[in-house]
Amino acid sequence: MKKAAIYARISTNDQHLETQLYDLRKLAAQRGFEVGHEYCDRGISGSKARRPGLDAMLADARRGKFSVVLVAAFDRIARSTKNFLEIVDELSELGIEFISAREAIDTSGPMGRMFITLVGSIAELERSLIVERIKAGMRRARMEGQRLGRAPLNVDRSAIVRDRLSGMSLTQVAKIHRVSRATVVRLAREASRRQTVAA
Repeated sequence: MKKAAIYARISTNDQHLETQLYDLRKLAAQRGFEVGHEYCDRGISGSKARRPGLDAMLADARRGKFSVVLVAAFDRIARSTKNFLEIVDELSELGIEFISAREAIDTSGPMGRMFITLVGSIAELERSLIVERIKAGMRRARMEGQRLGRAPLNVDRSAIVRDRLSGMSLTQVAKIHRVSRATVVRLAREASRRQTVAA
């Protein structure tokens, strides 16, 4: 029985890591693999260079702890086609099969390798087009005079600073003025800087 490793990643907290893990455990059972290790990254974007779960998985791959890696989809494991192919190439050199559930691809044969290259390239192109559409939309919005980003904070800044300097706790001031504690800290710091400059 082949030993398998599962790698799962979610980039936001409203996603469910357990869904990926459940589906991949089921796939492993169907293929007759024994799942020995599960590696997870929570709340980490695929664009991040350092991912503790992925790094640990690759380190254990180099130690020969498993012979198959299962992932839910290509985009769970890499931030670009180049990065994706580097990971798959390293696994291949170590004699480790790579299986992606969504794309129904594994690297045990030449067709799997061909599809991985094609699908990875298409996924990267799609991401690039999305980014370009977002940038074009922002440029158009600026040309039309629309405001981008958060609306300015509509609060009595001087009252917040005054209450904080009077000895009230961060929580009390935040609750009274219906703002976050971070906002109270920021406004107090800005007021302090202005006083320092004026002095």
